[in-house]
Amino acid sequence: MACPVKIDTLLEARWVVPVEPYGTVLPHHAIAIDQGTIQAILPNAEALSRFVPNERIILGNHALIPGLVNLHIHAAMSLMRGMADDLPLMEWLSNHIWPAETRHVDAGFVFDGTRLACAEMLRGGITCFNDMYFFPEASVQAVLASGMRATIGMIVIDFPTPYASDADDYLAKGLALRDEYGRHPLLSFCFAPHAPYTVSDKVFASVLTYAEQLDLPVHVHLHETDDEIRTSLKTYGVRPIERLQNLGLLGPNLIAVHMVHLTSEEIGLIAQQGCTVAHCPSSNLKLANGFAPTASLLSKGVNIGLGTDGAASNNRLDMFEEMRFAALLAKGQSGKADVLPAYQALQMATLNGARALGLGSLTGSLVAGKAADITAVDFSSLELAPCYDPVSHLVYAAGREHVSHVWVNGKMLLNGGELITLNGQELLLRSEYWRKQMAEGMKN
Repeated sequence: MACPVKIDTLLEARWVVPVEPYGTVLPHHAIAIDQGTIQAILPNAEALSRFVPNERIILGNHALIPGLVNLHIHAAMSLMRGMADDLPLMEWLSNHIWPAETRHVDAGFVFDGTRLACAEMLRGGITCFNDMYFFPEASVQAVLASGMRATIGMIVIDFPTPYASDADDYLAKGLALRDEYGRHPLLSFCFAPHAPYTVSDKVFASVLTYAEQLDLPVHVHLHETDDEIRTSLKTYGVRPIERLQNLGLLGPNLIAVHMVHLTSEEIGLIAQQGCTVAHCPSSNLKLANGFAPTASLLSKGVNIGLGTDGAASNNRLDMFEEMRFAALLAKGQSGKADVLPAYQALQMATLNGARALGLGSLTGSLVAGKAADITAVDFSSLELAPCYDPVSHLVYAAGREHVSHVWVNGKMLLNGGELITLNGQELLLRSEYWRKQMAEGMKN
């Protein structure tokens, strides 16, 4: 009999829900972790005969799931939570968000806002997020302070902001940041042209050239509103998806955010080109943009991940809520209760997002050889009793308040609901500082 192997950590739980293979639930299983990597997933009864852990953590009534992947967020906008609610998108952007950003957004704002977002996301079981915002250098520092995993968007927009003077300046700064941090184990990068109504054909062409050379995803808002489509028809003579197709941007590296207003032909084209849709149901509902046709997209085999969008338009960074809304809306729209079942919703919140970011071999599922990005959900609460199906509970009954522990790369970042790497009290003080600054700005 082989001698037990020394490892860093052994997690023993009531259930392990690995996401791969699809549909699998492993009762009374353990996860062996060493040097940040999952070494094995095996029955609890066998674990101690095969491994000698430095730390043994017994989570007797918990489900261990892959860390959730938030496929679309503007993290620093957490500092704008609730600032301009109950308004249509373009009025919200033009009259409130963009003026506030011009007045207040700088590297300090982004650092504090992104740390606040990271704290909220960790407390909700999110281990990886795909960000799109100004001053990404500050976002990087916030992510590194938190210990999370992130894909940093190299934002590109046609008009000047306090961050950059023109499209070339945006791209140069983004690429320099990628050159500096591209090899960091917790960071990856994508191009983030904001939207068809803020980015010209020339700039989209530059983004495509760089993205193909570097094999990076392109992350863009697309077909979010009827107004966006009307503007495109008036300006370019085609709908935005056709415009991007003509420019060569549709393909497996495209992450199209929202995708609410689609024809059947456009759904077929997206499927044919292998694009990913970042579905943000709460944001779509709150801004009254409509209902993404998820059932039709899924029927064509489109990869769909879930995103929260920013806290300014949601107002929660809560992937449990997004899973539940995604599943319920798909059923309601299609009239079919078996559309988007619970396990598929969980996969959308984990592996599908990781694959879209080019991280599917690293995270998004609990598989030996992958990074130990793990979320523990405590099923001990009265509102989760009884439990016949833990995956059903994860999507339809549990919430972020039931998240107890989070690990990224094998490092514990949340312990019993308490943040380890971030100081919650300091973040509350910084958020109050920025609230006062922005409230004063709104008076002037």
